[in-house]
Amino acid sequence: MLWPERFHRSQILNLWFLVAIIVLCCGVEATLQIADWLDLGPRLRATAYENGGFWAGLLRNWQPNYAAQPYTMFLTYGFLHGGLIHLAVNMVTLWSLGREVIARVGNWGCALLYFGAMIGGGAGFAALATGPAPMVGASGALFGLAGGLLAWAYVDRYTLQETLWPVLRAAAMLVTLNLVLWWAMDGQLAWQTHLGGFLIGWVLALLIDPRARTSLDLL
Repeated sequence: MLWPERFHRSQILNLWFLVAIIVLCCGVEATLQIADWLDLGPRLRATAYENGGFWAGLLRNWQPNYAAQPYTMFLTYGFLHGGLIHLAVNMVTLWSLGREVIARVGNWGCALLYFGAMIGGGAGFAALATGPAPMVGASGALFGLAGGLLAWAYVDRYTLQETLWPVLRAAAMLVTLNLVLWWAMDGQLAWQTHLGGFLIGWVLALLIDPRARTSLDLL
C-alpha cells in the first residue's frame, strides 16, 4: 500500500500527541486494574463505565447521571477500555497508525482527525446500535486514522495514475477484520463505531490535507 514519507530519526521526538493519548488511556486502565486487585474494581470500573461509557439510550429517553453526559460521552468513551488486552491492542494500533498521520499532517492535524473520528464513532454507534449495552474503547478513533490514511492514499495514487487496488485491498481487509471479530466476539463488537469513525476520518482527512503528495514510499 502507498504510505506517506518514512519517518526520519529526528521526527520520533515529535510525537507528543500520541504519547499524551497513550499515557492517559494507560493511566485510566491502570487505575481500574489496581482497584480490581484491591477488590474495589467492580464498583469503580462500573462507575467509570456508567459515567464515561457511550450509552446510546442517553440520546433517546434515558436519564443521564449528570447534565452534560449525553455530550461528554462522545469523547470520554474513547479513554475507557474493557481490560488490558483491549487496551494493548488499541495502543499498539494507535502508535502504528498515528505516526503515519503525524508524518503527513503533524500533531495538531492528527489530533483533529483523532477526536473528529472519535465523535463520528459515537455517532455511528448511536445511529446503528440496537442493544442497551455501553460502548468503550479507542477503536472508533483508530478506524478514523485508518480511514484518513486510506483517503490520502487514494488521492495520491489517483493523482499519480497508480492502481487503486492497494487501497481497495486495505479497505476489504478492514471489513474482513470486523466480520471475523464480530463472529469471534459473538456479536459484541461495536462495528457501528468502527464504521462511523472510518467514514468521518476519510472525510476529515481530505479537509485537513486535500493535496496529493507525489513523493511517496511503496511498502
